[in-house]
Amino acid sequence: MSDETHKPIRIHIDRVPYEVHERELTGAQLRDVPSPPIADDFDLWEEESGDVEDKLVEPDAVVKLKEDEHFYSAPKKINPGRC
Repeated sequence: MSDETHKPIRIHIDRVPYEVHERELTGAQLRDVPSPPIADDFDLWEEESGDVEDKLVEPDAVVKLKEDEHFYSAPKKINPGRC
């Protein structure tokens, strides 16, 4: 195995950098990277570049990680406020 296989990858979740050693993580594993983990009442999103819509990361989805990839959490239910 090459050293590249063991070299950590830097990802960002909610603008905080983290180093992970895996090249693939499930959505559930990604939610556990921050401390405390992302709460169940929040969704996890993978930021896409350009005009592509960001992608919802389901707990059982497998994400192939790239260096400096960005993810963010957002409330599952957004209250738009009073009318």
